[in-house]
Amino acid sequence: MHSSLGDRGRLHSQKKKKKKLGKKEKGPTPEEAIQKLKETEKILIKKQEFLEQKIQQELQTAKKYGTKNKRAALQALRRKKRFEQQLAQTDGTLSTLEFQREAIENATTNAEVLRTMELAAQSMKKAYQDMDIDKVDELMTDITEQQELAQQISDAISRPMGFGDDVDEDELLEELEELEQEELAQELLNVGDKEEEPPVKLPSVPSAHLPAGP
Repeated sequence: MHSSLGDRGRLHSQKKKKKKLGKKEKGPTPEEAIQKLKETEKILIKKQEFLEQKIQQELQTAKKYGTKNKRAALQALRRKKRFEQQLAQTDGTLSTLEFQREAIENATTNAEVLRTMELAAQSMKKAYQDMDIDKVDELMTDITEQQELAQQISDAISRPMGFGDDVDEDELLEELEELEQEELAQELLNVGDKEEEPPVKLPSVPSAHLPAGP
């Protein structure tokens, strides 16, 4: 009985351990990682400034002692060398962090661009899902036919109405010729009448000389 309870307890404990081992911790988002990298970069930049100041201080100390206190000058130069090594390491670390941050920023931008392109492709696919080339051709044919019909209607409306245009043209020409003959005959009569009119008599010129003026 006790053995059975102990086995159950061990099994339960093993299951809990498996769950813990199988459960993966959720990593930071790209935004969180970028923010953390920026904060670390600021810390390293401050460290750079501190180390540069220390290097200058130790250099001034070495110059101060010079040959007067050779031991103190050498110690200052040793400290300066250590600070320079730390500065070089800090520079390398900062460059690595900047590279990581830029890589994450580029990856985030590329991922956002891809998501946007995917959404655009889906929207375009949805817009054209009810269309095919046959429907487009049929639509364009209908539009062309309607445009031609509209042009024909416009031409018909703008054409003058031909009321009374069913008169025989030969009759009109014959009537016009008769009018021309009548007009010509009238002109000939007018010319004959002018020839028969008596000449107009003008008053005779007096033969007496007119008296001279005062």
